[in-house]
Amino acid sequence: MGRTEFAVWGGHAVVCVAGDEDREALARAEAAVRRTIAEFDDACSSWRDDSELAAVNADAGLAVEVGSLLFEALRVALHAAEITEGAVDPTVGRAVIAHGFSPGSAARRELALVDGYRAVVLDEDDRTIQVPRGVTLDLGATAKALAADRAASAAATAAGGGVLVSLSGDLAISGAPPGGDWPIRVTDDHQADQTAAGQTIRLSGGGLATSSTAVRRRADGAHHLIDPATGAPAVEVIRTATVTASTCLEANIASTAAIVRGRQGVQWLESVGLPARLVLADGHVLHLGGWPADGDDLPSAGGTEAA
Repeated sequence: MGRTEFAVWGGHAVVCVAGDEDREALARAEAAVRRTIAEFDDACSSWRDDSELAAVNADAGLAVEVGSLLFEALRVALHAAEITEGAVDPTVGRAVIAHGFSPGSAARRELALVDGYRAVVLDEDDRTIQVPRGVTLDLGATAKALAADRAASAAATAAGGGVLVSLSGDLAISGAPPGGDWPIRVTDDHQADQTAAGQTIRLSGGGLATSSTAVRRRADGAHHLIDPATGAPAVEVIRTATVTASTCLEANIASTAAIVRGRQGVQWLESVGLPARLVLADGHVLHLGGWPADGDDLPSAGGTEAA
């Protein structure tokens, strides 16, 4: 297995190809992943003043023409909001800023109520986005996972074989893995080393995402996952949710929604039926939807990090 890593979005990207000695294939795969990351950064970043998303937020109240990537990324985010009944909502930008989880913002410890995804208008014909005045979009809950899926597909095409791509813990698999599957280490923190508490599973395809309150905390301990219903960090019932699905995007939507739903998160995730590993706030671990016991394998998925 060829492997390379590089810094991305406050974490790191991992790119693996199935061939052991094909350095050229690995280089092509890495280049394809970097191009995909750059495209998403230009279109969807909440951390850049010159991104397309920043322009939409700056012109709130107006219909802003955007490129196809941002338009699709927002359409995906609005779909996520609809299927989770608002638990994953791209209009949480003001709340993210109010709680100090955006560049240059300082926590004000105040409620910042969310207007709701239904306030956003997409015009398919003109490819424009319009948000009401006072609304700030943030695609952090879905865009990274969508980027992982797109990057894995592009990398597999470039490499001519099986590829695994992890973008700060959101992971997608494309093509045939080496020996039939990839070893994946699942922990609370995607940057943890292989000795950290967790579980190693073997996966053959699809995507896996981990959402966690154990990372990105303020100095006072508040975590970054905002509940759109309150505009405040979600009640911390589930500390970490790791979910596998046919795509990284689908897995990410489910893992984020489970944590945001707080006390109803476990029951909601059980109803969804996707394989999941949950770490509760007290450290207790739950396996749902056919998630493997230690030593077992899932038939297909992705993972948080290649082991």
